[in-house]
Amino acid sequence: MSSAPSSPSGQVTPQQATSYAAESGAVTDAATGVTPRLPDDPRYARFIVDLFGVMAYGELSGFERLSSDARFSPTLHDRATLGRLAVIEFEHFEMVSAHLAALGVDVETAMTPFQPSIDSFHERTRPGDWYESLMKAYVIDAISDDFYTALAGRLDAPTRELIGRIQSADEQGPLLQERLQAALADDPRLASRLALWGRRLVGEALTQAQRIGIERAFLGALLFAGAEEDQEKETLLLFSQLTRNHSRRMSVLGLTA
Repeated sequence: MSSAPSSPSGQVTPQQATSYAAESGAVTDAATGVTPRLPDDPRYARFIVDLFGVMAYGELSGFERLSSDARFSPTLHDRATLGRLAVIEFEHFEMVSAHLAALGVDVETAMTPFQPSIDSFHERTRPGDWYESLMKAYVIDAISDDFYTALAGRLDAPTRELIGRIQSADEQGPLLQERLQAALADDPRLASRLALWGRRLVGEALTQAQRIGIERAFLGALLFAGAEEDQEKETLLLFSQLTRNHSRRMSVLGLTA
């Protein structure tokens, strides 16, 4: 696939992506039969490309993590389950890639700005064993879903539709929750360790989301109208909601968030 030209920083600008789409011919989204296009507002168009870029790299990273974790599964059933979840993550990656292609944007170019920070996050949160890997997959998948759901209400219809399609095809959360509950029932000593690990993960994940949001203008004036202090208030409310959702999920597992 040909690549859209990029700026010196590696980021595709809306003008470049739109020009590329016009030159290469519009690509129809196979799932919807609709030919999407970047919004006319250049700031919002840049945000959409960045949003899909971070989503794509997040799904690709999830596929890599689950594929690796599957090899260390204690049973063949666990290995097969994580293998299937890895396949689903890659299918999500392909959905986002196809949508970017329909917009005339190369997925590698869109992902590149986020690779260092996401890779660094995974280095900082390297699990100590297979059960910590399960907890990491569970926490990160759930917080990502919550984050994109919160943003979806403020986005255009095609973007909301894609996020909805990805989330409707997501089997990861319930399966990981069931496996974690079984592990905790078999070995109650895991509870304190996984509770502590879950708290660390949610703190790192929210810090990472906030860092990317500030660096790439995910939050602030682009999404939240009003004065700067109102934007800060809306951002705090969003992250408070993400934290509450995490606490509820930990309670379901019988853990203290």
